[in-house]
Amino acid sequence: MPLNELLPKAIKLYPNNQAIVCEDTRLSYDAFGKRVWRLCHGLIELGLKKGDRLTILHENCHIFLETYFAAAHLGLILVPLNFRLSAKELGMILKDSGSRMLVAQAGFLDEVGAVLHLVPALEKIIWTRRSAGNGIDPGGLDYEDLLSVQTETPPAGPVIEDTDVAHLYYTSGTTGRAKGVMLTHKNVKTHALGTIAELHLTDKDHWIHVAPLFHLADAWATFAVTWVGGKHVLIPSFDPVKVFQAIEEETVTITNLIPTMLNMMINHPDVGEYDYSSLRVLLSGGAPIAPDLVRRIIETFKSDYIQTYGMTETSPYLTLSILKAHLEDLPWEERLRFKASTGREFIGVNLKVVDEEGREVAKDNKQVGEIIVEGDIVTPGYWNLPKETQEAIRDGWLYTGDLAVIDPEGYVNIVDRKKDMILTGGENVYSTEVENVLYMHPDILESAVIGIPDPHWGEAVKACVVLKEGCEATEKEIISFCKEHLAHYKAPKSIDFMDALPRTGSGKIFKKGLRERASN
Repeated sequence: MPLNELLPKAIKLYPNNQAIVCEDTRLSYDAFGKRVWRLCHGLIELGLKKGDRLTILHENCHIFLETYFAAAHLGLILVPLNFRLSAKELGMILKDSGSRMLVAQAGFLDEVGAVLHLVPALEKIIWTRRSAGNGIDPGGLDYEDLLSVQTETPPAGPVIEDTDVAHLYYTSGTTGRAKGVMLTHKNVKTHALGTIAELHLTDKDHWIHVAPLFHLADAWATFAVTWVGGKHVLIPSFDPVKVFQAIEEETVTITNLIPTMLNMMINHPDVGEYDYSSLRVLLSGGAPIAPDLVRRIIETFKSDYIQTYGMTETSPYLTLSILKAHLEDLPWEERLRFKASTGREFIGVNLKVVDEEGREVAKDNKQVGEIIVEGDIVTPGYWNLPKETQEAIRDGWLYTGDLAVIDPEGYVNIVDRKKDMILTGGENVYSTEVENVLYMHPDILESAVIGIPDPHWGEAVKACVVLKEGCEATEKEIISFCKEHLAHYKAPKSIDFMDALPRTGSGKIFKKGLRERASN
């Protein structure tokens, strides 16, 4: 079943189910489908055909979901843009992907205007949320005007093969040039079906899109939740209070948030003022998470918790920290250890942890190796980058660059990215281990650990921390705290106190930026 069959199935089985809640917009699956078909006809009228690249620059909105499904139905390759990128980076992606058309929110007028000269192949801009007198390029189209003159009947789409590319997600480019990750219809649908099975998704589920839809931390749910007739609740950007309100008012049952968001939510002064009884499970992904933070999430929201790990290249999930049945009987602290782990392999993937010679490491939760994976959710490669594809995928296995240990139950724990591991005095220090201890400190809100050049040790461990509002802690106190819980060589040699940690467009802590800042 290619992606173009998911929405028609939802309309057939759940026509009156509420599909969309987006600010003042509420749509049933039947009404949502009619808007998607109108958009399809409009894109056909503009000359787009199977294989063409359609790009979108937009905050979370039902329009984003409409564009995902219209592209899938017509066999277009959708290119979601990270709106936090610079104009130069946006222009590079538009040019590299060969995009013919752009759906853009009017609020990004300046960013789009700054890149038009870089992308002569871009034929048309379809503006959304347009208002009178906002100075939008008169040569562009208005999204609602385009839909208003189209028919609501489903268009006859092209034949779509499993191997056809459905999406191009560009990596953040924090380690160099951004690469376009190709995800096929088979990648996306296999992942969606896997999440339905793993997370027991049904038409009773209400998913809130909080993480940005240009990123796979959230975008995968577009297809899985629709497939089962669930409700999509959308907020344009992350705001803790808006999330609290939406969970209560829309009886949200499940969502995936990045650790930074969850950390801000549990530390928000208003977190105790709302009803979260509808939540059955919270997922966290996009970055490792400290066990103490997991404990507080469960205590605060009184729901189940699942840690996720994945990559853009894998659609994204590779592991989930779902407990096996026999682990449910363990004492709470033991269960918490498993829940806070990176997790066991996802149903749609085969996963190994291997040493430098490619041999699987011992399942002793001690020996460190690199995670490699294969399966139907793994990308066929990078857009127009055959060399980079060959370097990343060897003998059918994707080498993730993530270092981890694995226990006898098959649960892995990421200890670091290869590039982030710190070598100090001949000893390996994994930043995640140190960060987990820092999150145990009562005065620390956020932390990130990096290695900096040191003439004596080669590299020295440095911690960058953000303190909770109204709290005070000294460098000496924090280092002493770490030495109480870690071998002394793993403890930070210095502490940088910051008002906020720099982040990538997907919300991850930008460690490359921290290292550059520390070296200046």
